[in-house]
Formats: sequence, structure tokens, C-alpha cells
Amino acid sequence: MLDSSTSDSVLFTSQHVTYASADICFEVGPPPEELVSRIHAVALCRGEVVVCCTDEGWRFLPGGTREPLDKLEERGGLEGRGGLEPIEQNLDRELLEEAGARRTGPWSYLGAFRADHTNDRPYRPHLPHPLAFWAIVVTEVELVGPPTNPPDGEQVTAVHTFPPAEAIDFLAEHDRLHADVVRLAIAMGAI
Repeated sequence: MLDSSTSDSVLFTSQHVTYASADICFEVGPPPEELVSRIHAVALCRGEVVVCCTDEGWRFLPGGTREPLDKLEERGGLEGRGGLEPIEQNLDRELLEEAGARRTGPWSYLGAFRADHTNDRPYRPHLPHPLAFWAIVVTEVELVGPPTNPPDGEQVTAVHTFPPAEAIDFLAEHDRLHADVVRLAIAMGAI
């Protein structure tokens, strides 16, 4: 049940995200996994929320786009042909790439943004389109090193951990949606 701490949230309001050419709205609960195009984590390190920052000043929860299995095979990853990388592998890869973090326990869905894309084709050819979901999960992590920053991803220049209320304030300066995700996680007792 949501309480007054989520009353000013924009999370459940339909809105257009220009950079993704998508109309989004948050839904609580697990999304259809075959339609998940990206994942972000409310990653907790010793009870504090992990927040990534880029050289452009972006502040966000660690996560990103699912890769095609073929690309991962080229890197020596999964075996098999075609399709998207498994959700759990996407989560683990993104945590390492963007936060230098490794999961220390299970993960669970908090919910997902339903993304109805308004452009003619997907962001990348292997991704679901025109309907996709941007999953949000909660998990415990440990910071094991610097972000690996692959050349085709954001260049994370700082990784911070904050008590949840401070993480909300820090995220809200750049990413209101991720701030509201943390607020919802608190309200639902997920963190």
C-alpha cells in the first residue's frame, strides 16, 4: 500500500520520454520477461542505495539495455543462438559495468515501466518493439571495483551509496523517475 510519502510521485503518471521515443507508465509487479528491453536496480550496499553518475552529470540507478545473445557469444558469454540475454545475466552485467558491483543475494521485481514506443523501429534491432518494459528490481550488492565502462555505454565517473532518503534527494536533481522508484521501494517495504 502506498502512503503519503509517495503522494507527490510522478511514477504512475503517463508521460513521454523524448530520448526513448516512448510513452511510459509504471506498473507494480513482474513484467513479461520476453518484453523486457532494459533493467535497473535499486541496489543496496550495506543498507544504502547505489547511485551512478556520468561525466555529463547524469544520476541514475545502475542498469541498462539487454544485449542480443549473439553479441555475448562473441565476448565468450552464453552459448546458443539468437534472442535476448537472460534477465539475471543482464542485471549482473549492468551492475558490474555501471557500478563495479556484484550481487550478494537474490533479486526481485519491484515493477516496470510499460514503454509504448512511438518511433518506427526499436532502439536496437534485437529489442522488443513497439511495446517493451523497463524492469526495476531490488537486490543486495557489494562494490568490488570501479565500473568497467564498456566503450558503447555511459561513462560512469562516480559511484555513491546513500541512505535511501538521501538517495531520493540526490537522484531527484537529475532523474525524478529513479528518485520515485526508490521512494516506492521504501513505501512497499522492499528496502
